[in-house]
Amino acid sequence: MAYGAAVVAPLALAALLVPFRGTFTNTAAALLLVAVVVAVAVVGDRLAGIIASLSAAIWFDFFLTQPYERLAISHRPDIETTVSLLIVGVVVTELAARSRHHQVRAEEESGYVAAIGDLAGLGSGTASTAEVIDRAGRALEDLLHLRSCRFEAGPSLRPMARIGPDGTVVHASVIWPVHDVGLPGPQTELPVVWRGEVQGRFLLTPTPGWPIPLEPRVVATALAALVAAATSDADHLGPIIGQR
Repeated sequence: MAYGAAVVAPLALAALLVPFRGTFTNTAAALLLVAVVVAVAVVGDRLAGIIASLSAAIWFDFFLTQPYERLAISHRPDIETTVSLLIVGVVVTELAARSRHHQVRAEEESGYVAAIGDLAGLGSGTASTAEVIDRAGRALEDLLHLRSCRFEAGPSLRPMARIGPDGTVVHASVIWPVHDVGLPGPQTELPVVWRGEVQGRFLLTPTPGWPIPLEPRVVATALAALVAAATSDADHLGPIIGQR
């Protein structure tokens, strides 16, 4: 819809201004077209804003500059206005895209803090160890976009990819480029360690091809540390707790 609006909205506005092009200045018309570009850039993405900028420049030239109904401009001020319209549209689009990116990052970081705070509050209360592990598993599924997540008590019985304390993923003794290709499959383990002793591990089944940046992996290790603190006083975890 944003791409369609990027093409149609400037066309529609330029066509509506045709009856007034003899009395309505081209500078004012260009400002109105910039407003349309801003609207598209805000509700759409970077590409939609760029398309809207190109569309606005083309239809401004076609409908509102002499010779009319031709992609040609005979007056230098109209050329300058058209070029300025295109440049301003692209700049505004980039600003909107950056603002949207910062907003998404802020929401993600707020979610990270909320996940840690929620689990910390649960672990410091009267919740059972199983409840803490189950809540952590749900949080890890959302955080790392996993297909599934389950907890196994005790140390690992077979070698597999592992998320380290600093969020680095090591697979077959090689640092895995997880940001580009996602977690290695079929499973990656997230150890739960308390004072050097392995309490257990979360077995993470990733969504194939879903890239996971460093920040959520670091948050995942923080969640595992909270689970380690909660399970440190447990007398018996059993072979598998919180299977999901």
